[in-house]
Amino acid sequence: MLAFILWTILSVFFVVWGIVTYFAKSAKPFGFWANAEVAEMKDVKAYNRALGKLWCVYGILLALLGIPLLGGQNSAGGIFSILGTMLISIGAMVVYVVVIEAKYRKR
Repeated sequence: MLAFILWTILSVFFVVWGIVTYFAKSAKPFGFWANAEVAEMKDVKAYNRALGKLWCVYGILLALLGIPLLGGQNSAGGIFSILGTMLISIGAMVVYVVVIEAKYRKR
């Protein structure tokens, strides 16, 4: 139960970060990668909205992947949470690089 609660708190953090990014009024684009400079974007507001949607979807999927953790300690369902998290993380990276960054980055 504790693992599910912690997992859900982390998921809520990603959704809140997505909402903050979506409604940002800053002229500076939010970053996706840790400790990396963000390239110049053509439309910063649209870029931040797309990134906010990505974080919200990621947080919701992460919360859903935490449900097998309710099975208790040493439950075999925990492997779905771990493998699913790896898959959605890779998927988020692909969506960011192939779709979002490619669409809004200045060339």
